[in-house]
Amino acid sequence: MNKLKGCDDLAPNMLLVDQAKQKILDSVSAVKETEEVAIRDALSRVLAEDVQSTINVPSHTNSAMDGYALAGADLPSEGSLTLSVVGTVFAGAPLSLTVNSGECVRIMTGGKIPEGTDTVIMQEHVSRTDDNITITADHKTGQNVRQAGEDLATGDTVFHVGKQLMPADIGMLASIGKPTVKVYRKLKVALFSTGDELCAVGEPLGDGQIYDSNRYTLYTMLKRLNVEIIDMGVIPDQRDLIEQAFQEGSNQADVLVTSGGVSVGEADYVKETLENLGQVGFWRIAMKPGKPLAFGKINNCDFFGLPGNPVSAMVTFYQFVQPALQQMMGMPHVKPLPLKMKCLSDIKRRPGRLEYQRGFISTNEEGDAVVQSTGHQGSGILSSMGNANCFIVLPLESEGVKAGEIVTVQPFSSLI
Repeated sequence: MNKLKGCDDLAPNMLLVDQAKQKILDSVSAVKETEEVAIRDALSRVLAEDVQSTINVPSHTNSAMDGYALAGADLPSEGSLTLSVVGTVFAGAPLSLTVNSGECVRIMTGGKIPEGTDTVIMQEHVSRTDDNITITADHKTGQNVRQAGEDLATGDTVFHVGKQLMPADIGMLASIGKPTVKVYRKLKVALFSTGDELCAVGEPLGDGQIYDSNRYTLYTMLKRLNVEIIDMGVIPDQRDLIEQAFQEGSNQADVLVTSGGVSVGEADYVKETLENLGQVGFWRIAMKPGKPLAFGKINNCDFFGLPGNPVSAMVTFYQFVQPALQQMMGMPHVKPLPLKMKCLSDIKRRPGRLEYQRGFISTNEEGDAVVQSTGHQGSGILSSMGNANCFIVLPLESEGVKAGEIVTVQPFSSLI
């Protein structure tokens, strides 16, 4: 690895991305405390118990269509057949009668299949005259019927521990009549920025100041994970205030996230404070953007110190912080889904670091997914993230991409 010619600042003490990620995942632990919540409040929460169904879903064999229920044995193999209509079944209003050979019942979608029937003919495929219907051949026994327990049977495991509940899952819980579920408590994450150069949004910029964008970006990324956020604001570059903030954050939260103050040679109080308060390592990662990263513990709180450049902060959050938080929330680690597709852009780069170029996936005239670069890729160009919907992942040894080549793509949708 170190013999690459023209490599991009690759040093012997640089960690590979997968090495750094594994070190982090090996160091963090899932929360143990649980709570019972109503299923309407359980969206994005992580199950702390397996969920079994206590009923069949559907609970009874029913019609999948509006039509006529009859015995499959009566279906004609050729020609046509006339049957007598002896009743009507509505959803929620079953018939107690038994349907005999040569008879049928009008049935609505969701209606319980009466005794003596096992097949439903769609109303569009029936000719009706008064109390009789005529059907032709080409129908099959059992068609348009949903069997009891077809979706779930009594005793089936619906969800396992560690499942993050999505909208369809809430519907599944409702379908088995479960009003509440046991979930892990919300992870508590404290967040603050440091720097005298940072100006609050809404205030006029002073000479040499910049707006504090990272805290807003990271706050919303945390919010999408449904964690409890403790926003501590901007901390001035004063030793006592910085130390107080680190103490307060680590005492209140499971995780503390900051941005800035982790690059080699930065002269501020962040590193000094971290070295005094906890066990924190300052890593150099063989990735671009986002080479500097601090990770460790302060008291019993896990700490992530992200780079100050806006894009670097987002990339390192997605690649390192988010997987760690998800594991701490009780979810199993799942690698983001990589896709392969044609790249429409020439991409120039020097080998030596795994690179996350910002890209945009679209569809070409043939209907195939293709990707192109969003343009200038500087780590301070936040618009390169705003205009993107994916990362183009370039391997450490890659010397660039020619338009038309196949690249690996990590869609943003697979990261959240």
